[in-house]
Amino acid sequence: MSMFKEGEEIPILKFVTPNEVKGMVFDPVDPLAREQAATILKEVQTKGLDGLIETAVRLKDIETSTSKLFYDKNDLKIAFDSLDEESRNVLHRTSERIRIFAQAQRDSIKEIKIKIPGGEAGHFVAPCEVAGCYAPGGRYPLPSSVLMTAITARTAGVPKVWVASPRPALATLAAAHVADADGLLCCGGAQAIGAMAYGVGPIPACDVIVGPGNKWVTAAKSLVSGICAIDMLAGPSEVLVIADETCNPDVVAADLLAQAEHDTEARPILVCIGENVANSVNEKLKERLSTLPTADTARYAVEKGFACICPDIQTAISVSDVIGPEHLEVHTKNAMEVSKKCKSYGAVFVGQVSAEVLGDYGAGPNHVLPTSGTARYTGGLSVFTFLRIRTWMNITNKDKAQDMIKDCVALARIEGLEGHARAAETRLSQNGSGSESPKKKAKI
Repeated sequence: MSMFKEGEEIPILKFVTPNEVKGMVFDPVDPLAREQAATILKEVQTKGLDGLIETAVRLKDIETSTSKLFYDKNDLKIAFDSLDEESRNVLHRTSERIRIFAQAQRDSIKEIKIKIPGGEAGHFVAPCEVAGCYAPGGRYPLPSSVLMTAITARTAGVPKVWVASPRPALATLAAAHVADADGLLCCGGAQAIGAMAYGVGPIPACDVIVGPGNKWVTAAKSLVSGICAIDMLAGPSEVLVIADETCNPDVVAADLLAQAEHDTEARPILVCIGENVANSVNEKLKERLSTLPTADTARYAVEKGFACICPDIQTAISVSDVIGPEHLEVHTKNAMEVSKKCKSYGAVFVGQVSAEVLGDYGAGPNHVLPTSGTARYTGGLSVFTFLRIRTWMNITNKDKAQDMIKDCVALARIEGLEGHARAAETRLSQNGSGSESPKKKAKI
């Protein structure tokens, strides 16, 4: 059954050139949303719980000021027990795959210790104390995002983990239980980010806030960054498929629509070798879109997407690197070789079987990924997001450290910092009092 009226035009990907792509600018933070988020954050910061409740009611997170706003561990357990057995099993199986991958990441980073002149130095690896995990709850409930964020935080060793999600579905609450969250705040937007950043009610002020969200969530995260850490500025979902003549156009079309149905602002992108590939994918995209139950959302995303036709694979790789997509799929011959040449993406899915949706739903790697070109300088959510690398130094043999100390004195005077030089001089074996007359500033 077609989701479009008879005679109604079904959208397809418009064609653009590689040079047109280079002129595109993607700003992860909407200016108006930033202004609105700033007002909400101030309300929550200055009024605390009252400000949060007032904002949550006004923005329809909750119906009245007496509606339930916080769910504790027992509430989450009740929600989980209310699910049917198969749904509970799906959450458990998915959570285990996420946990195994996150644990492998955690095991890859170790504490170190090396010899330095006169002693030792190294680093400790420690988790932050409190994490706030945001999960969207707009068009669709996303329990998968709860699992991706909260399980990763717990695997990193974070002692306190809170989740926030607007109008949470039963599955979202159940996922918070499976992820061992301490509780869930049932509101969203900038008000949820403010509650986690400043600490409101039972939620302690968070050291790090993670998770995807709408433009107000992203704007609020940009504003509280510095008060606490954030994972990234994640905007609308996007997928870019690099395809050549070996691709299956129907599979490519299905994967593009999988992202398009997320949001009207999502961006499906095809970067292909030759116009024939683009035409074939567009034909299959029309067929699939015509019967897609979520076409009312996906159609607008398709109109925002595009197909870039390239003369060769190297041009396609260059176009992909300019965009720096959240999700990159490679449907070409020698797909792994092509993937290794790509430099900017959140996550890459190699070959036609490695569907991006398998990453969405818990194959292992995290699905919270950078968007809007930010993959040029950051990666996706991982246990590393929640860890602090703290260095240490312990010098126990002053005699063996003398050359290093002398270099410190010299470098301090090169920079004109006499106090630094004199502090180092107190560790010299001779003239250790630090009371000698100031040395002439070294020249370089």
